[in-house]
Amino acid sequence: MNSAATTTSEWWRNGVVYQVYVRSFADGNGDGTGDVTGLRSKLDYLRDLGVNALWINPWYSSPLRDGGYDVADYRTIDERFGTTEEVELFIAEAHERDIKVIADLVPNHTSSDHRWFQEALAAGPGSPERARYVFKDGKGANGELPPTDWTAVFGGSAWEQVEDGQWYLHLFDPSQPDLNWENEEVRAEFDDVFRFWLDRGIDGFRIDVAHGLVKDTTFPDVGKVGKILESETTENHPFWDRDGVHEINRRWRSVLDEYDDRMMVAEAWVAAHRLPLYLRPDEYHQSFNFDLLATDWNAAEFAAVIDKSVTAADEIGASSTWVLSNHDVMRHATRYGLDAGIPWRQWPMTGPVEALDVERGARRARAAALVTLSLPGSTYIYQGEELGLPEVWDLPEDVLEDPTWFRSDFTEKGRDGCRVPIPWERSGDSFGFGSGGAWLPQPETFGDLSAEAQLDDPASCLALYRSAIAIRSEHLAEEGGFALDSSFGDEVLAYRRGEVLVVVNMGASPVALPAEAKVLLASSPISGSDLEQDTAVWLVP
Repeated sequence: MNSAATTTSEWWRNGVVYQVYVRSFADGNGDGTGDVTGLRSKLDYLRDLGVNALWINPWYSSPLRDGGYDVADYRTIDERFGTTEEVELFIAEAHERDIKVIADLVPNHTSSDHRWFQEALAAGPGSPERARYVFKDGKGANGELPPTDWTAVFGGSAWEQVEDGQWYLHLFDPSQPDLNWENEEVRAEFDDVFRFWLDRGIDGFRIDVAHGLVKDTTFPDVGKVGKILESETTENHPFWDRDGVHEINRRWRSVLDEYDDRMMVAEAWVAAHRLPLYLRPDEYHQSFNFDLLATDWNAAEFAAVIDKSVTAADEIGASSTWVLSNHDVMRHATRYGLDAGIPWRQWPMTGPVEALDVERGARRARAAALVTLSLPGSTYIYQGEELGLPEVWDLPEDVLEDPTWFRSDFTEKGRDGCRVPIPWERSGDSFGFGSGGAWLPQPETFGDLSAEAQLDDPASCLALYRSAIAIRSEHLAEEGGFALDSSFGDEVLAYRRGEVLVVVNMGASPVALPAEAKVLLASSPISGSDLEQDTAVWLVP
């Protein structure tokens, strides 16, 4: 630790960050679950891919009722994943390869298995132990009704009643009680958690539900249900994006500034005009931008979102972040294959299965990679994205674990389909994931999409990502220099980044490319001077 804040680099501003869902990345001990041993064994693969940093989903002690986002101990690595000592070795080995490590931190709630919550249940109403969480008496003659009409993200009421009659708040699953961020003991605890991992070499934190920590202490009813994690444009929402979060942000930033070159990135689903508040100089270094992820495959819509995002970041001196997939959403190789207008969160439960064109999705996913990897700012890649992995949307219902499946009354399959373990080899019980099978079943098609199958194939998705990241570092390393180009027509997304012209044909007809231009990289083969549909190209004079 350094006694003074002397940030000597801002590696996150234009980096390529690879997201690791540890449970599904690589299994080193053969128990069917990914772990730190497996992750360490793949560090050379990640170095060769060219990424600058790894974002690791929660690896702390947890009952895994919500994939690790239900933390039972923030200072201990779950025994299924490894040990704290092994994580320290992993961080050092990553640093030897010039790869930074970002840890996921979950401050909005703990697991119901957390020592604090068990103490709160035992201590009873009005106790200091309960004051660490949000406990309230219920409504109705005997307190039999929830305190408010608040709805949990996973469905159902956001309140759960305990044996003595009080109710506790859980914005997610009942096994994830919300912490009371009005409580100084809670704030001090997380100061210490930050320092615990910073002292062990962690380079940054991704803060889960960064906009949800502070609640309106008058506990008004909402009166309506918004979209998942979003405040929409609701002013003064009782539990999303309240002004009080910024005091907490500044406190965390002061801790980070005690160390060199550390950062934090917010998962903040907030209205566009509110996001800059999270990116003030004494708050977050970055915030995830999910607008492109939520945009349909349409040139005008892509252009509008990109232009707005770049402009907004430039206005406040921040760098944007580009995300196509993550552990919470359907993989974009499948989203892009669905017919227009299909609600992908509900598909395939609402059908029809015939709405999916697998080849179309794969083409568009390759093209989209050349978009996100050529834009100013940081690109976040979800594990397996570089292999072109699709969503495993047809998982048997009896293997589903996501709380969304259960809390939605079995109307939404949830997020298990994007969390199926990675295929590393062409064959075997788990395609090289581990010697003991895989905790979620992999489809037979995963063999042909495995890293082994793609490694020496110059036309593979893996080769495309490797080439794109390498060319990016040579031609697109500088910030800024972005300008839209409308000369190719309404169905083409085109823009310039310095000397590089990016052209993406999102229409149905071929598009003529400039005759004098040289192709740096294309997402699909180019024959002649035309760019076919669902294809992207990087050009230089």
